[in-house]
Amino acid sequence: MSSQTSQGSGSKSDDEAALRAMYQQMMDGWNKGNGEAFATPYCEDSDLVGFDGTHLKGRQEIASFHQQLFNKFLKGSHLVGKIRSIRFLTPNVAVIHAVGGTVMAGQSDIDPDRNSVHTLVAMKRGGDGGKWCLAAFQNTRAHYIGRPEESQILTEELQQEL
Repeated sequence: MSSQTSQGSGSKSDDEAALRAMYQQMMDGWNKGNGEAFATPYCEDSDLVGFDGTHLKGRQEIASFHQQLFNKFLKGSHLVGKIRSIRFLTPNVAVIHAVGGTVMAGQSDIDPDRNSVHTLVAMKRGGDGGKWCLAAFQNTRAHYIGRPEESQILTEELQQEL
């Protein structure tokens, strides 16, 4: 996992650790099938754009929508993910690039058709002493048109996270 940091804050390693913990917290909420836990890392006024173009606005809508998914379509599924990079745009704003995969209920391996690329924007509220939250999340399905080898490479990378 590579990460790029800007100079000047002095505690970028602490910030990077906090960002990685937020991403893991989101996945843990998914794996518990708990919409509230999934949405906890999000800012109150955050945006989430799902793989199908659904745009959710705010932590409460993100929690409610995902709880419906966990209760029906994604019940018993397991999410795995990996942060590939973190780039600090300012000491209080970071862009996170990650990848994720889903093991559907009753399965033991990742469904390659559900592999995704994640772009997240995190912000620290209240200055340097503040707490990080996810301001935006874009989830894009990884369908490498005409490049099946890229899909296989991503699946193998995510299988290492199982």
